Amino acid sequence: MTTTKQELYDVLLELRETYRDKVAQMESAQVLDITGTGYTNHQAEDATAVYEQTVGASSLRAAQTRLRQIDEALAKCADGTYGVCENCGQEIDIARLEAIPYTTLCLRCAETRDYQAGV
Repeated sequence: MTTTKQELYDVLLELRETYRDKVAQMESAQVLDITGTGYTNHQAEDATAVYEQTVGASSLRAAQTRLRQIDEALAKCADGTYGVCENCGQEIDIARLEAIPYTTLCLRCAETRDYQAGV
């Protein structure tokens, strides 16, 4: 079954709601709250608290980034450029869009970027 761009648009809308909820939940849980840490007699507990805050902050940034990518993909749907590689201008294969509906690069350009980055 071949997926259409309209179906991918619907997937993007669902993903946007999922990530909006995730970001809101993380922000309301005060992931970045650093009260209660500092110099005490329990350095191991402080280290654990700081580690958990770091992981929470990283997770929040990742969710915010993904939400931004999804919003950008939806904007491209609106202006008719969804599914076009930002690097080479070629059409992104539908299978790649099914796997990563918010991608901005075709597989060849993504592999080239990753190779150059040493990934």
